[in-house]
Amino acid sequence: MLKERFRKFLPVVVDLETGGFDSKKNAILEIAIQLIDEEDSILVLGESHRFHIEPFESLIVDNDALEFLKLDLNHPLRLAVEENFALHEIFKIINKQKNKYECSRAILVGHNAFFDHSFLLEACLRNNIKKSPFHPFSLIDTVSLGVLATKQTVLARICNELGISYDNEEAHSAAYDAMVTAKVFCKIINDFDLN
Repeated sequence: MLKERFRKFLPVVVDLETGGFDSKKNAILEIAIQLIDEEDSILVLGESHRFHIEPFESLIVDNDALEFLKLDLNHPLRLAVEENFALHEIFKIINKQKNKYECSRAILVGHNAFFDHSFLLEACLRNNIKKSPFHPFSLIDTVSLGVLATKQTVLARICNELGISYDNEEAHSAAYDAMVTAKVFCKIINDFDLN
C-alpha cells in the first residue's frame, strides 16, 4: 500500500513559479501539484492541478524572474486567482487524496524541494492558514534522489539519464515541471523497489 511505502505519508509533487528567490519578499505566480497513485504496487502519475496566481499585495515580482519564466502577468488567458483561493483548493484536493490512501500527512516532493516548501510556508502564514496537509519539515527532494540514481542534479540531465522525455521549451511552467518531477520520482522509487 502507498501509505506503508512512505510511513503513512502521501507523496505529492509540488512546483511553484515565483517572482524571485526570497520566500518572504517575492510573490508566488503559479502553483501546480501532481498527485501520485498506485497500481499493482507501482507508483504512477495521477491527476494534476494548477493555478496561476495574482501576486500577493506588497510582494515583489522581479523583472528578471518574469523574463526567465517567459511570463506575462497581464496575458488575457492567464486567468489568475488569489493566492488564498489557490491554496485552499489545492489543499482540499490533497486532503481528499490523503483520505483515499489512508495517509496521516502529505509529504512535499520537489526538485529543490526546500525552495517550494519555504514559499508554501510563507504563503500559509500570510493567508492565516493554520492547517496545511504537508508535513511541516520533512521533504522528498528529487535532486537527492537524482544524484543517487544518475549522478546528476539538474532535472533535464536526470531525465536524460533515466530515459524520460524533457522539453526545454515547456520547462519553467509549474504544471510541466511538476509532471516531469513526478515521472523522475516514480521511476527512481519503482526501480529501487524492484531491486
